[in-house]
Amino acid sequence: MCGDRIHLSLHLEDDRIEGITFQGESCAICKASSSMMTASVKGKTIEEAEMLIQEFRDMTTGKLDTDHAEHHLGKLTVFSGISELPSRVKCAILPWHTLHSAFAASGTASTEGANDPVPGSS
Repeated sequence: MCGDRIHLSLHLEDDRIEGITFQGESCAICKASSSMMTASVKGKTIEEAEMLIQEFRDMTTGKLDTDHAEHHLGKLTVFSGISELPSRVKCAILPWHTLHSAFAASGTASTEGANDPVPGSS
């Protein structure tokens, strides 16, 4: 509904992300999340990236307290406060949904409707 659109390009060798880029038109939160995501997952295996996807989603939806829970997010914790802004959670999560969809070869990802990480925030 906000109009954010991003496209990811992945270069996988075996099970490892050797290259990843993004392009698109989006708000500053989505762009920052996309940029930090690509830097965070490059060189990781798909399994390691999927773990980061879940931890990032849990953090931004308020299900993971980065001060008290074990996690692998590192600098990505800069987005922890986004959980207090439900209408912006979708912006931060969209690149991560897109990456997960790319692994599943589904072609598209959305944070709307049934895929809304924060139901009722539209």
